Amino acid sequence: MNGLVGHIGVLVGLLACVAGVVSTLVGLVGRRPALLERARRWPYVALGGVLLAVAAMEHALLTHDFTLAYVAANNSRETPLLYDVTGMWSALQGSILLWVLVLCGYLAFTAYRFRNRASDPVVAVALLTTLAIAGFFFALMLGPADPFAATRGAIPADGAGPNALLQDNTLVAFHPVFLYLGYVGFTVPFAFAVASLVTGRVGEGWLVQTRRFTVVAWACLTAGIALGAWWSYQVDGWGGFWGWDPVENAALLPWLTGTAYLHSVMVQERRGILRIWNLSLLVATFSLTILGTFLTRSGVIQSEHAFSASGLGPALIGMFAAVVAVGVGLIAWRGDRLASVGGIDAPASREGAFLLNNLLFAGFALVVLTGTVFPLFAQAVDGQALTIGRPFFDAFTVPIGLALLLMMAVAPALPWRVAAPGVLRRRLVGPFWVGTLTVVGCVAAGIRGLTPLAAFGLGAFAAASALRQLYLAARAAHRRGLPPWRGIVGRANGGMVAHIGVVVVAVGLAASSSFGHETSLTMRVGQAVRFDGHELRLLAVRSFHRPSRSGLEAVVRVDHGTFRPAIDEFTGNTSAVGTPSVDSGLVDDVYLAPGGGFTPGTPGHPGTATLTVVVQPLVVWLWIGAALTAGGALLAVAPGRRRRATDPVGAVIPELADELPRPVTVGR
Repeated sequence: MNGLVGHIGVLVGLLACVAGVVSTLVGLVGRRPALLERARRWPYVALGGVLLAVAAMEHALLTHDFTLAYVAANNSRETPLLYDVTGMWSALQGSILLWVLVLCGYLAFTAYRFRNRASDPVVAVALLTTLAIAGFFFALMLGPADPFAATRGAIPADGAGPNALLQDNTLVAFHPVFLYLGYVGFTVPFAFAVASLVTGRVGEGWLVQTRRFTVVAWACLTAGIALGAWWSYQVDGWGGFWGWDPVENAALLPWLTGTAYLHSVMVQERRGILRIWNLSLLVATFSLTILGTFLTRSGVIQSEHAFSASGLGPALIGMFAAVVAVGVGLIAWRGDRLASVGGIDAPASREGAFLLNNLLFAGFALVVLTGTVFPLFAQAVDGQALTIGRPFFDAFTVPIGLALLLMMAVAPALPWRVAAPGVLRRRLVGPFWVGTLTVVGCVAAGIRGLTPLAAFGLGAFAAASALRQLYLAARAAHRRGLPPWRGIVGRANGGMVAHIGVVVVAVGLAASSSFGHETSLTMRVGQAVRFDGHELRLLAVRSFHRPSRSGLEAVVRVDHGTFRPAIDEFTGNTSAVGTPSVDSGLVDDVYLAPGGGFTPGTPGHPGTATLTVVVQPLVVWLWIGAALTAGGALLAVAPGRRRRATDPVGAVIPELADELPRPVTVGR
């Protein structure tokens, strides 16, 4: 029954997408506004279809319906409730179902948001584009990614259970959801970009309409990447949080191009320039989400984060090629209308700084893309496996990252168009001295190394520049009789909070990667060892048995805390998994992971444990900084004072007058 209901839900969703695309096309070609009004209801039907499918899948997981192959492979009777629920996105087919759920949620919200303008061609084409994308993913679930396929052969009495790494930490309930909210959220601005190009209305109105969609998607992607790093840190047992893994890079790529877009789009809104650049960034961002989906779900890369080999590869790479072709083709077609009426007046201006900032982000993305994709091309050409590791990425991305910190300090202090003599010096003299004194203080404290000192100094410079902006905004709000905190709500100052978050992350990265220490210890029960200022004493090695797992754990006293790193065996999984134990502090993290075998004690022979011990400074500030960054983005979309362009003709884009397709007569 679950399989039948699920297939019905998927089929309803697909038919709704097809009907929405067809009716919108007919309405546009035949200039039938009434049909366009009716067509806007199909997104709700598509959402209803996927909700029905999701309900069927969750019911199958919670009731352990092993007649479905997906449930038999990713669920067991001993699986805890939380991991029953998250099992929906623990493997390939379920992850596509989650993708479609998020996409249809965005689609339905977009239809509701523009419910009074459904007959406008820009809105209609945007909805058509999103419906077509949703239809593609619905079709995948009726073909090579069917989550409701029946189990072949005899129905098992129990299932295999989720992957061990997917039932060992509660972050599995949050990381994929936020990542997909970010990934899929970029569909909406991409669809409006396509609509503006198709209709020829390539002004700035559609940017205003989709700004909040873009910022929210970016904030969710930021949170998703940070949660993924935190998850890896807590589960994998290697003591790190970012290894330039292809799957990690697949999430980082659209974040980089999306960040570049969020900066340069302000130039277009303010000055009407960089139109082609911004459209290209949107196309690149959405294309990279499809490419990331291909990399993680086709089996072409080897990664513990990737899904197993599947038949989705040709379909996804075809979708990627189609998105790139459509985006580039439309930009080329409308090239004459996209020409800017002006240009950048001076390099020492905010728009000049944003352009340089964009070039740095583009270079960063190019490095990551090359290091991720080049091994695939090399293997396709000569069949030799090639690995590009951390030295390659660090050699290029560290200098770019330091340059971006410098731009974060300077750009907000620059005025638009041309900086008057002395303005930049007056605005940056205080932050500059904060950065300089920070470096001096670090050197006096015994810190050495060009990269960490540069990161600390530039980070302090950028943070002080952002704090200066926030102070001025809070003071201005106070002078207007408003609470000072109102001054930091809004686009510009929310961006300053996000900048501070990025600085905190950069400082945490520099400290943890430059000054961390690691060792391997084999200890007997009762033995004490000192390492990097911490005393470790092995108290016991003992076995444990729980409903969904069993194994051995070492009980270790570190200073005044107790750690329990373990070697776990999960129900349905044949291989043991090492589970680290971490104590996070504001100054440093102490990280203990199984580094070899655990031997319980016997009469006359104390137990032993081989442990990997990692002590890293300021790791917790990575997660704090990421939270600040995402929170700043949300402050940027919070309602505040907004400039509204005069729109005497009542155009469908009220926030900013857009080009109209034909002259309009206004009254008498």
